[in-house]
This record gives sequence, C-alpha cells and structure tokens, in this order.
Amino acid sequence: MAEGLLLTSRRGTLVAHVAASAIVEESADWTAFALSRRAQALTGMALPGVLSGAFALGVPALDAFPMAAWRRTLDRAWRETRPSELDYADPAGLQVLRQAIADYLQAARGVRCDAGQVVVTNGTQASLELCVHLFTDAGDTAWIENPGYLGALSAFRGGQLRTVGIAVDDEGIVPTAGDWERTPPRLIYTSPSHQYPSGGVLGMRRRLALLDNAQHAGALIIEDDYDSEFRHDGPPLPAMQGLVSSSPVIYLGTFSKTMFPAMRTGFMVLPPGLAEVVRPVLTRMPMHGRVPEQRALAAFLGSGQFLQHLRRMRRLYRERRDALLDALDRHVGGIAAVHGAGTGMHLSLRLSDPAWRDDQITDAALAAGIAVHCMTRHETGLRKTSWTGLLLGYSQVPATEIDAAVQRLAGIACRAATMRAR
Repeated sequence: MAEGLLLTSRRGTLVAHVAASAIVEESADWTAFALSRRAQALTGMALPGVLSGAFALGVPALDAFPMAAWRRTLDRAWRETRPSELDYADPAGLQVLRQAIADYLQAARGVRCDAGQVVVTNGTQASLELCVHLFTDAGDTAWIENPGYLGALSAFRGGQLRTVGIAVDDEGIVPTAGDWERTPPRLIYTSPSHQYPSGGVLGMRRRLALLDNAQHAGALIIEDDYDSEFRHDGPPLPAMQGLVSSSPVIYLGTFSKTMFPAMRTGFMVLPPGLAEVVRPVLTRMPMHGRVPEQRALAAFLGSGQFLQHLRRMRRLYRERRDALLDALDRHVGGIAAVHGAGTGMHLSLRLSDPAWRDDQITDAALAAGIAVHCMTRHETGLRKTSWTGLLLGYSQVPATEIDAAVQRLAGIACRAATMRAR
C-alpha cells in the first residue's frame, strides 16, 4: 500500500492498475554500449591467468604460513579496535602500520623514508594505478622493461599513456641514448633487484646512471621490489631508492609474496616532496578501511614474527631453488640456460635453440597440468624481445616433487620442439 501497488475500498483490497498492467520485458541490446578507450586498450592483452601447482609464478608456500600466530594477532587487533575506528580510515593507511613499514624498510632494504612518505594500498597493481592517476596525464610517455611485467603494462594502457618497451639484457633494463632523446619518459617502471620476468639484477653502475638520467629528464622511476626479500646467493641487495638522497624514485612493495596474496596489502614510498603534495589529494580519493587488519599487520611486523617467518621462508625457498637447479641440470641442461636463480621465487630458462616456440611449450605444459609461463608473452613493446624461454616458480613446490615435474616438463618441451620441426 505504501508503494501504491495495493488500493483499499469498501469492497476490500485491490491490486492497483499500474501493477496489473502487462509489462513486456525485452533483452537489452548491450552492444550499443561500447567500452571506453581505456578498457579497449586492455582487451587485446594476453594477461596470464591465476595458476597453481608446479611451477606457478608468484605463489608463496601458503601451507608454511604461521596461521595460528596470525589469527591470534588479528583477534587481538579486533579486541583493541574502538567503535570510533570503524569509520573511514586515513586514506594513506593507519599511522602505526606506516611507521612499522618505514622501520622495516630502513633496516632491511636501505630505503630512506619516514612514515609520512608511506602510502598503504591494496597491492602492487593498486599502487601502479595510483601512480598513473597521480603523476601522469593521458598521452604521457611511460617506459617499461621489455620483456616486462604485464600488470604495469595494464596500468599504463588503462591510463592512456604512450607505452614504450625498453630492451632488457642479462642485468635488466638498458635504455640507450636514443631512447632518452626520442621518447623522454614521464614514468619509468623497473624491477632492478630481480627483473621480472628474466630475473636479472641491475648492477650498481647501471642503477646510478638510471637515477642520474631520470633526474635530468624530469622522470619518476617506479621501483618494483616485489620479491627481493628472498636473496639466496650473497648479501641482500639495497633498494635503488636509497642509493642517493632526493632520488626520483617511487618504491613499491607488497605483502603478497612475503605473507599471502589474499591479504591484498601493498605500499608505496614517495619522495618527501611528492608525499607532501599527494597527501591532500588522497583525501579526495576512495577512502580506506580495514583498520583491524592494518593494526594486526603492524603488530606482526613490530613483534619480530614477520622477520622470523621470512627467515623460515628463505631457508625453505633456497632448498627448493637448489632442488630445481639440480633437476634442471640433469634434465634440460642441453636445451636451456638458467637465469635469475640468485634472488626471489622464480627463475627463467632461456632456450638455446631460437627455433623452439616457448608459447607452444607453455601451452603443452599447461595441458599436462604443469603451470609455466613463456617469456615471449611478456613482450611490452613494438620491438620483439630476444628473450625466448620459460618461467618457473619454485616457492610453492615441495623439493621432493621437483625432479619428477622437471623431467615431465623436459619431455613436453622436446616433443613440442619435434612437432615444430616437422
């Protein structure tokens, strides 16, 4: 009755005429609603799906995460949360978490920062999209490593940037003088501590040169430090951000690799001057919540439990990396060379015969239940990359299962190559 669908009279309750009238439902013609140009720029990208099993990329050893300790920390954080804190939170993140992140980065990664420079995000992809939103306009030029991280390519194309793929060698990104002259960038995306996907480590001389050239070009470097906590050979590498004072670097980090992906928490460290400029803008962007979760993460970092977990994972991943190297040496030593095994959670295999199609090998492996990625599908520029090979994640594969998986993969690769030769 309140909605006008029923009427009352002396005869009783009647259905109103508007409700009784026949309504012809037709399927809407959604083809008339075209996607935006930003969305259309993403439809042609062959982004890899979420895979699991040997040798899926970027998946930590989830069964080794200290669930009981995290649950206790989370329960304590909820008990300490006041009703007033259930409102929208600081868009830069909870102060206690930003301070804990700054303390950790200074001690473990050599990052020069304080809590005021840290912005908590929903992960690396959110950080990249925020960088595009804050620091570029449509049509600006962004550099990305080629081959490179397709998530960064997606963020740049979604922001309607002019994306230029810069060649990668055994160390990492290697821009030429012509690149700086012909296509001066606004943003430069790089992963210097463990180039994704090849695994190269950018040397000190090249890092300093990149910083110097970016400074002169008025460009910002996005340093994606996604898995450098896991250094297997030699001492930890300091972040590029902390090499010089006032570096033009936006440092990105994530807890998806060190803890678990479902946490959906990352962070970015802005240069001091930019942090002051960005702060009032963040208040006008989508507001953040998750106060209890952020408080729990701050406690996990500050209590030493996070570092303890990292130490366990370093030992575990080193053991699995060593098992993978042994298996590769036995089964694929004659057909591929290993790159990027000293750091992180994955390594790359560069095929020795350029006639072998890494995409065909990948498709055949996936059909057999082996989750590998091919290098050529990580091309980010118009120029074809010279890298041809496979990416193998080892962090989630028990050492006892690695040899059999590699033996199967080697057989699949040889059969795919034989079919290609025919």
